[in-house]
Amino acid sequence: MFHHSSKLQYEVRVDTPDPVFAKYLQQAIGGVEGEIRVAMQYLFQAMGARGDSKFRDMLMMTATEELSHIEFLGHAVALNLQTAPLSQQEAAAQDSVVGAIMGGMNPRHVLSSGLSAMPVNSNGVPFDMSHVYATGNIAADMLANAMAESSGRVLASRLYNMTDDAGMKDMLSFLIARDTMHQQQWMAVIEELGGIEACTPIPNSTPESHEAMEHSYYFLNTSLDEPTPQGVWTNGGPTMDGRGTYMAKEKPEPQGQKPDLGKAREGSGAQKEQM
Repeated sequence: MFHHSSKLQYEVRVDTPDPVFAKYLQQAIGGVEGEIRVAMQYLFQAMGARGDSKFRDMLMMTATEELSHIEFLGHAVALNLQTAPLSQQEAAAQDSVVGAIMGGMNPRHVLSSGLSAMPVNSNGVPFDMSHVYATGNIAADMLANAMAESSGRVLASRLYNMTDDAGMKDMLSFLIARDTMHQQQWMAVIEELGGIEACTPIPNSTPESHEAMEHSYYFLNTSLDEPTPQGVWTNGGPTMDGRGTYMAKEKPEPQGQKPDLGKAREGSGAQKEQM
């Protein structure tokens, strides 16, 4: 069950409406880095959470907060569209917004939504849920969540740099701050689970007898003309999970067979020459 307050989570103020910036803000709503994505990701992770109920609770609470972000971003889009021209004549009379028509305003903000936000990205493509990750494995989900918040914070930082509007900068600074907390809380769950060393490899419940471990810890240099990039992953030291030793393989020889499917079957729709 969800409850709703009539007030936004954070104040939204637009000092100078900008229809083009409204289009950019759509990425924060319906883009792969946006709030619809994380709201749905945390919601479905929560619904599938098993184990300690506190993790389900924090996922559900954060999912609900992300819905609040969609709400105030949608209001920000609408406020930025207040001066958008509704006709060619109006566009011609307002030189300041002719550039919005010619230079990047989303016409669907006029044609489809009546000067309001839509569940789409900055190119007008609807969010299709294909970037919602909910595996049922808490470690995998927490890493996916930290990545999602990282890309969201990158986006909010870029949007902050794209506007001179003080109200929009204030709202975006709030989003940047919340993305900071959400990154930290998901990584804190990893720490509570014993740290990345204890959590990996994910899932850590897979028996070693199911894994060809002679292939688990070498870095494969597949380049014909570049040396192996040197780092912890090639230095011969112990792996993060403590189960092996890092090493590198130069110019690896293929171990498999040359693929040959043989002749085509009758009735498969192939040419006679293939049979």
